[in-house]
Amino acid sequence: MNILEIYKKYQIMPQLQEHQLTVAAVADMICENITLILPDFLMQKNRDTFSHREKGAESADHENIVSACLLHDMGNIVKFDLTKTSDLHPELFLKPEDQIFWESVKQEFIKKYGIGSHNVTMKIVQEIGVSPRVKELVDCVGFDQGTDNAATADFGKKICAYSDMRVMPAGVCGLEQRMADLRVRYKNHPEGAHNREVFEAALRKIEKQIFEYCSIKPEDITEEAIAGRKEKLKSSEI
Repeated sequence: MNILEIYKKYQIMPQLQEHQLTVAAVADMICENITLILPDFLMQKNRDTFSHREKGAESADHENIVSACLLHDMGNIVKFDLTKTSDLHPELFLKPEDQIFWESVKQEFIKKYGIGSHNVTMKIVQEIGVSPRVKELVDCVGFDQGTDNAATADFGKKICAYSDMRVMPAGVCGLEQRMADLRVRYKNHPEGAHNREVFEAALRKIEKQIFEYCSIKPEDITEEAIAGRKEKLKSSEI
């Protein structure tokens, strides 16, 4: 099924559609410029050994990574306060006339899938029928998995988690800008400042790990650089 058809079927908010497409475009750009093979058999054979390839060659995991990024926030509506307004990210919030509709969609999600946005996302990707690898990659994206993603030899997980951290509601940004934004948006998060510091340190480490094997630099990933990729990804089949 086409990704836009999936978004329509699950009534994914336009803001979430745009975010997921942007994250997937960032991941696509990284995958095309990384000089590392990512196949599962290599991870299973020797998690400390990596094989290299020529720039531009297709990674065995490229399609899986992009698919996972296109689906990584499918359940996020359940955590949104749809009546909230803010000057920080006005693009996130709804006009009063739209709030009733999207609140009804939110309640349907909760009724069918429960609460907890990550758990809801995992139930949806299972329902869609993605491959075990895509499901595994979706499952790795989240604030509380930074340390695990930094420690793993699985670069597919690193790329998915990192790509999500390069996209703010307004579009592509630098890693430090994204983390500064999250400090404000989630300043009262129950996990507290200590865990945020651990997560941020892990993401900085992941960025270094990825770009050690890349022919591009982090600053080469911009909204302009991924615009064509994002448009192309709208025809992706999942």
